Amino acid sequence: MVTRTVDLRSDTVTKPTEAMRAAMASAEVDDDVLMHDPTAFRLETEMAKVMGKEAGLFVPSGTMGNLISVLVHCETRGSEVILGDNSHIHIYENGGISTIGGVHPRTVKNNKDGTMDIDLIEAAIRDPKGEIVYPTTRLICLENTHANCGGRCLSVEYTDSVGEIAKKHGLKLHIDGARIFNAAVALGVPVRRLVQAADSASVCLSKGLGAPVGSVIVGSKEFIKKARRLRKTLGGGMRQVGVLCAAALVALQENVLVMLDGDHKKAKLLAEGLNQLKGLRVDVDAVETNIVSILLS
Repeated sequence: MVTRTVDLRSDTVTKPTEAMRAAMASAEVDDDVLMHDPTAFRLETEMAKVMGKEAGLFVPSGTMGNLISVLVHCETRGSEVILGDNSHIHIYENGGISTIGGVHPRTVKNNKDGTMDIDLIEAAIRDPKGEIVYPTTRLICLENTHANCGGRCLSVEYTDSVGEIAKKHGLKLHIDGARIFNAAVALGVPVRRLVQAADSASVCLSKGLGAPVGSVIVGSKEFIKKARRLRKTLGGGMRQVGVLCAAALVALQENVLVMLDGDHKKAKLLAEGLNQLKGLRVDVDAVETNIVSILLS
């Protein structure tokens, strides 16, 4: 009997497709630290265009991308970022914003759908009159989709509301968009609309998109200029990086619409099946993308 093993540990355990491997083998490359790698430039330009931002930068990982984004926006040690208490940046990124950047995290409770209450976000913003004793709030971070909340999607309306709060108080907004393309497909909106209110966003290439390595951060040209320098400081400046970017271009061109929608349908089907098993409980209605959260009963 023929059996097939399906690895459901994570969407990070995919393997490069034959098209990706072929693109990697034939990629046109040069020294990216010197800003001469044509394939890296093509990926960064294409991602920025799709996301509706001025420029992009390839980084080795989403953790580095988020770290760079936070540090660029916060500018000085002793600044503060507002983020969810169950967010990836706060829980799973080794406390880098604090240990490396000297940035203080101020957490707001994440709701079950990944949002934070707007009034609680605003209440967490420090009063500038207290700067003699308080860290200075400079940034708000959102996560879309929200991994620890089961891959739930943040709506355009919600993100716009947070963006309005940021502008009202002279703050920046960064979106950890590790699976932002999953959110766009699930919500049926262009990905650029989901990050329109943000000053920057990170996009993971090796999760839902299925490429083997890397992330891209997008924002203004000035933001990316500062980010590129900080990437070098953190050891993320690589040479013929076009070999990796070639696979990401294939993922961006071939996987977004066809693969992601199929992933979501399969995740829903899996959730419905698991929910029928004794001892397992799955909130099927909460399965919006490619993550299924199982609760033991």
